[in-house]
Amino acid sequence: HPLKINQQLALTLPYRQTEEETQYLFTDGQLHEFNWFKERYGSWFLGDYVCEDGSVYYCTLVDPIFILLPLFEAARMSNGKDLGKFRQLDEILYIEGYPGYQHLMSIAGKHMELVCEVKEVANMKFFRLDDSKVLTWLCCKVHSIKEAISKLGKNYAAQGERELLKEAVQIIRENLKDEPWLTVLCKKLQLDINEINDMAKTNNTSFCADSSPVPAPARPSEGSVGNGSAKSSKGRPAKKLKPEVGSKNIKDMFRRVTRSGT
Repeated sequence: HPLKINQQLALTLPYRQTEEETQYLFTDGQLHEFNWFKERYGSWFLGDYVCEDGSVYYCTLVDPIFILLPLFEAARMSNGKDLGKFRQLDEILYIEGYPGYQHLMSIAGKHMELVCEVKEVANMKFFRLDDSKVLTWLCCKVHSIKEAISKLGKNYAAQGERELLKEAVQIIRENLKDEPWLTVLCKKLQLDINEINDMAKTNNTSFCADSSPVPAPARPSEGSVGNGSAKSSKGRPAKKLKPEVGSKNIKDMFRRVTRSGT
């Protein structure tokens, strides 16, 4: 159902690449993803205390097309040369166990028109995913990211066009499954998909921090943000975030240093 202005909802949806339950925030017609970030060495100073856990939770804006693409792919039920069926939005967005998709009804139509064939019958719209439109949209995304990367600093600006293209596709890859979209995208851009996947493995092993989407149990599930009795979409009580651990009074730390004579 359409959401009221300024209403914020925490939604549990499958993560677009792994299908694991992940938390999203829907507010003012925009979809955000909850993320978790932690440097290997870092702490937080909280008043007179220091917290050893230096992690942080934050939200990033997500293009709804990435979230809805798997649903529209499955809904058309294409088979070989058969392009599949046209379906209405309420049919496509009804996924058992994930009522959060229903809250995206108000924005799904205008976004998915970019990547779908649309037919209107008796004032009702019917959608069918269009491969060529999806590929065109993905290429536009890649080139926009490539342009943004080139302006990040001298190191990126010095890279060649092909290296920047690989970096952009690597970022897009985090939002797609290899089949079919990453495969067709790499083919269109004349890139080796194995090379893109190898880049991801290298980045994961060399990165000096950990970062990931917030899994569903870590946050309140469907309902207004701040509801302390929230349950997951499966009906299980949502797990609460762990309390701060290892917090120490900064003054006590200095007292111990003084007493030790150092």
